[in-house]
Amino acid sequence: MSYSRDQYNNQYGGYPQNGRMPKRKKKRRIWPFILLVLLLLIGAAAVFVLVKFAKIQRNDIPKEDLVINTNLDPAELKNMSGYTNIAFFGVDSREGSLSSGANSDTIMICSINNKTKEIKLASVYRDSYLDNTQGGYQKATEVYSIGGPKQSLNMLNKNLDLNLSDYITVDFQALVEAVDLLGGVDIELTEGEVQWLNGYLVEGREVVGKETPDVPGPGMQHLNGMQALAYSRIRYIGLDYERTERQRKVLEQLMQKAKTTDLLTLNKAIDTILPMVLTSLSNTEILKLATGISGYNMGETTGFPMDKDTADIPSAGDCVVPKNLANNVVQLHQFLFSGESYTPSATVQEISNQIINNTGIQ
Repeated sequence: MSYSRDQYNNQYGGYPQNGRMPKRKKKRRIWPFILLVLLLLIGAAAVFVLVKFAKIQRNDIPKEDLVINTNLDPAELKNMSGYTNIAFFGVDSREGSLSSGANSDTIMICSINNKTKEIKLASVYRDSYLDNTQGGYQKATEVYSIGGPKQSLNMLNKNLDLNLSDYITVDFQALVEAVDLLGGVDIELTEGEVQWLNGYLVEGREVVGKETPDVPGPGMQHLNGMQALAYSRIRYIGLDYERTERQRKVLEQLMQKAKTTDLLTLNKAIDTILPMVLTSLSNTEILKLATGISGYNMGETTGFPMDKDTADIPSAGDCVVPKNLANNVVQLHQFLFSGESYTPSATVQEISNQIINNTGIQ
């Protein structure tokens, strides 16, 4: 059915002057609305992140308080700039104090290659005989109790020719919660390890306040948080050398689990663990590390010193003594930073000579 212009005007109240139907106006107003929604979502995410990060305990170390050897090899400094290096301390605090007053049972250097995202871990043996940066020599573990993370960080920098400026400290409870929330770890145990593990559980139950069964026997066992903590503390089989290997095994599994866990579990882990963490890292630095976790890959691990001996030193007790600290520092830099060669600083060479004079070990 067709209409004349007059019939169309009578029925529909008008007709286009050019005989064409009017074009629809573009919906330009929808884009400001979408932009507003996006901004609100970004703002909500930022608030969410800030709320999470507010749970972390902070203890920044001013740059002027850091001890970094002034005579470091310029080529090595340039090489190290391609890595993110963070000190990791696990303290044996019974009261939850993280800033000082407790020995550092775990001392690790975590080095992340900024290009390849490969992570390397170097454990510094807790009983290592080193310069404490205060004019004396003692076990590395004791330095945290005296001067907290600042003195421990400076100890690592001075003795190992590093330029560390950041650290993360956790206590027993944080490891227990992390393992439990991420579903436990699978560890091959010897009969001797089972005996010591179950022995450490006795104290662990008292300190952490959690009940947990003994591990039934040797072989592959799925360990919960309390059991993994006890396993990580065993030092009477293989001394501190094998103990740090055990700690790295647990940490490696946790890192792999964190990469693949669901968001709900990860969120719960963050809420539970962050209040048990002390760090110098800024919110921006933590966020950068967290958002890149899926791209990280675990590389090699090692213990320091590589060449070592043991000695009962009158002023320090039973210690792990580097057999020529300077040579050990060369090996450490080659391991962490993939360098072909490294020349230790005059400071490290001086410390190395003093350790030889104090102990007779070279």
